[in-house]
Amino acid sequence: MIPIRDENPSRTFPLITLILILSNSLIWLYEWYISLNGEFFFERFIREFGLIPKNILTNPKTAITHMFLHGSWLHIISNMWVLWIFGDNVEYMMGRIKFILFYILCGLGSAALQVTISFIFGGVETPMVGASGAISGILAAYMKFFPRARILSLVPFFFYFYFARIPAVIFIGFWFLSQIINGILFLPFSGLGGIAWWAHIGGFIFGLWLAPKFVDITRPRGSKKIVRIIRIH
Repeated sequence: MIPIRDENPSRTFPLITLILILSNSLIWLYEWYISLNGEFFFERFIREFGLIPKNILTNPKTAITHMFLHGSWLHIISNMWVLWIFGDNVEYMMGRIKFILFYILCGLGSAALQVTISFIFGGVETPMVGASGAISGILAAYMKFFPRARILSLVPFFFYFYFARIPAVIFIGFWFLSQIINGILFLPFSGLGGIAWWAHIGGFIFGLWLAPKFVDITRPRGSKKIVRIIRIH
């Protein structure tokens, strides 16, 4: 399923969400520019700022910097698209300062689980890059705050695609289930690189646990939907 948009307009300007999208995009453009000069320069950049599990203690900055790197045009576009759809509402519920802190903490939580998996199943020398772990935490928070919000999605059915309005709890829940299934299936191939499924899982679980603690209770609650959501917690 591909999310097109949510039917849940934000009540404030999503400044931090836009800053994150812009910063990730600019850094990717720099990565792409480096790659034009040769694979050697691109790989050296990734090894310096990507998270390599076995080097995490000697190069701790990568626990943060890896969240702002991406591996391809598809990687950056898909991540920033999901952040744009779901980030604005979570930013509203938390406030700007709490939102950026939540984002970083989810990224750290996702990295912690992926590093652990790498030491157990292999892949300690494989660089990890991407905002997916932090964004997985955003998805968890969105599901927690807005379980009934509708997500307009493009759904594949054999050789056809159709549009469907899917409740967030189903859309995001199905996505998380797919991450667990793939994470288990690909455990034997952990050392070969590819998608860091357990980073997604770690970011989501951490975000689900952390989200209620980051709700800004001073937010205006004129909307019945918002009042109902806050009572859930």
